[in-house]
Amino acid sequence: MAEKGKSRGRSKSGVELTEDVLARMAAEAEAGLDVTKLRRRGRPRMGSAPAEPFPVRLDPELRQAVDERAAADNTTPSDVIREALRRYLQAS
Repeated sequence: MAEKGKSRGRSKSGVELTEDVLARMAAEAEAGLDVTKLRRRGRPRMGSAPAEPFPVRLDPELRQAVDERAAADNTTPSDVIREALRRYLQAS
């Protein structure tokens, strides 16, 4: 049997995972987790609702221009395209 105080590493948030901590976490899980306290994973929302992918074909020259602008602005091609659409459509 492992020692109660022996460390099993650390969580992503830096909590030391001792046998005591792991036993407490297991007891909480068995008693039923409060899902409202769980962190959501995944990409953050970009607007009022989850974003949907919208595939678009670009000719090589336009794609190169988007990639160059993204590199110059230290951002992603997707961000460049979203910003261009917002400006063109005058949408926020």
